[in-house]
Amino acid sequence: MKKIVLVFGLLSGAVSSCMLLITVPFADRIGFDKGWILGYTGIVLSFTLVYFGIRAYRDTVKGGTIGFGAAFAVGSAIMLISCLCYVVVWEFVYYNFMPDFMDKYAAYMLAKAHAAGATPAAIDAQVRQLEQYRAMYANPWTNAALTFIEPFPVGVLAVLISAGILRKKTRTPGLETSLG
Repeated sequence: MKKIVLVFGLLSGAVSSCMLLITVPFADRIGFDKGWILGYTGIVLSFTLVYFGIRAYRDTVKGGTIGFGAAFAVGSAIMLISCLCYVVVWEFVYYNFMPDFMDKYAAYMLAKAHAAGATPAAIDAQVRQLEQYRAMYANPWTNAALTFIEPFPVGVLAVLISAGILRKKTRTPGLETSLG
């Protein structure tokens, strides 16, 4: 189990991390509105490997049968490794190549508020909130925790769906699973 979890977890983490690395150089041109779409697309794509990891475990280790609980455990381990890879890459990129990320994000959010016609009180409240975010992002542990919760909910959903689809209590004699 360890080998399958590690291989698929690292592959999934590599996909999400590569998408992150590909989009970072173009962050200014992509913009924050479109950047989150690309980011979550990469995360969703990376979590398709949870399905394949559970399937590989079911077919090679468990002899073609697996319950929901075991599938959920394997998928969760794969997802956690993937999330940790994503966090490590973001921390490296953020502190080495994008230390001004929060400044740019704050400027974007304030410009958006001004363009929407926000009141001075609303803008002041947003400035205070952005200052809190800036302080949180300056702490590497808080930064890592906030980064971890970006892919985590998507990963949990991928694990639940994959475990539900792949659970198979008994092997059907004479029916080889060419579909998975």
